[in-house]
This record gives sequence, structure tokens and C-alpha cells, in this order.
Amino acid sequence: MAESGKSTETGADPADDAAEIAGFGYERARDELVNVVKILEQGGLDLDESLALWERGEALANRCEEHLAGARKRVEDALHRTDLEERQ
Repeated sequence: MAESGKSTETGADPADDAAEIAGFGYERARDELVNVVKILEQGGLDLDESLALWERGEALANRCEEHLAGARKRVEDALHRTDLEERQ
């Protein structure tokens, strides 16, 4: 993977890719997902490269969803605590 944050190499081990992506914050995962989509939309890649990028995009999208689910849970918990405090 490229250290520049543009990790779009397709010869990488998927397990290494998954481990790398698991450490991404929301913004980095989102930005890399946007980059992957742009590259796929441009076309011109062979099938293997396209599939590898698609898989990376799926992993990045899942990472974004994990962050959003966590944020959603935190908001729900805060609202619940506020409701409980107002009832007292």
C-alpha cells in the first residue's frame, strides 16, 4: 500500500488491506472511498484491478458505516440520558 494515503494498489493482500482500513478514522475512510469511486468511474482498468478496487471500496464503505453507527449510538445514548435527567 502506498503511504501517501491513496492506497489504490491492487496487488495488496486483502487481509493487509482490511487490517489497514480497520484503523482508519471516518474522514480518511470517506476520502479514500471517494478516491476509489473516482478511479472506478474513470475506467480503463483491467478486470483484476477493478475488482480489487471495488473490494477496497466495499471495505472502506463498511468502515464508514461502523463509524456512523457508533456516532448514532452515542447520540441516542445522550438523548436517553437527557430524557432521564428531565424526568427526575
